[in-house]
Amino acid sequence: MTGLFDALELRGTEIRNRVMVSPMCQYACEGRDGLATDWHHVHLGSRATGGAGIVMAEATAVEPRGRISPQDLGIWSDEHADALRDTARFISDRGATPAIQLAHAGRKASTRRPSDGGGPIHGEDGWTPVGPTAESYPHDDPLDVERLDQAGIEGVVDSFRAAAERALDAGFEIAEVHGAHGYLLHSFYSPVSNGREDDWGGDFAGRTRLVREVTRAVREVWPDEKPVFVRLSATDWMGEDGWTVDDTAELAPLLAEDGADLVDVSAGGVHPDQSVPESGPHYQVPYAERVTEALSDTDCAVGAVGKITTPEGADEVVRNGRADVAILAREHLRDPYFTLHAAEELGEEGPVPRAYRRGF
Repeated sequence: MTGLFDALELRGTEIRNRVMVSPMCQYACEGRDGLATDWHHVHLGSRATGGAGIVMAEATAVEPRGRISPQDLGIWSDEHADALRDTARFISDRGATPAIQLAHAGRKASTRRPSDGGGPIHGEDGWTPVGPTAESYPHDDPLDVERLDQAGIEGVVDSFRAAAERALDAGFEIAEVHGAHGYLLHSFYSPVSNGREDDWGGDFAGRTRLVREVTRAVREVWPDEKPVFVRLSATDWMGEDGWTVDDTAELAPLLAEDGADLVDVSAGGVHPDQSVPESGPHYQVPYAERVTEALSDTDCAVGAVGKITTPEGADEVVRNGRADVAILAREHLRDPYFTLHAAEELGEEGPVPRAYRRGF
């Protein structure tokens, strides 16, 4: 029976355990230039030192207008890749697998970071978001949104492809396509936000076309021996009129055909009227279970998220076959050494760095 501290092999990449540090926006590019800083280096490096199997950098914008906030991380130039190079190397040197989430905020772009109050940024400090239609995300004071035409959509695909090439050059071993939480790719596949009637909208095939084409574009430039992940919102939490778990179960095997090696199963984010269920421990894990079933005839793995906070809970998710990887966000903010502490608690041998052995 597979447990939390068993290695996971995806393609030719061996991951030392089944704990992943979820990509978490740090809103720490104070120069508003998307360049990684010492904060990012220490934040990510400390979680690698803390024993996690995969350490994933936050949503990293593939173009400037793809940032959520002006302080978001970016990878739209070689300078951005260079700023991340030492961090990817440090993560790898600690025995963890360096990963990066490639992202485009779409119509949820140009907003103030949460610590500055959130909400859209109007005027010269902001920019015009893009989306499947000109319909804005329903903020209290919404921004105008540019509807992407054919050339614009092709440009987005090219931006993801180029960002993946830069991420590879910077030393990352896993690239994740961010297709969740109401951002650009999710806004295309959700019927809540995509009212197009052309080849990029309408039916299931049209609405899922962009996330599939982006996945294929990243896979084309990513080495055969290295994995590609895709994060999805399993449900919009908007009832049958929105994207549903059944839709995700249909899409996941198609993404596996497109070259995805793990589907990272999250939920929500496309509309503020979403009806979020009671968010107790592991409240999103059943979505991962459904995707695991849908992928049973493939080699594609599944990651589970959603208030996984304890060693026993993370181990249970993996040991009972509910998902292949336990993905923890806030618990890694509270405890950068979660994985080392989990190994102690579960009676496993954790990847304790030589310099830290006296403490463990």
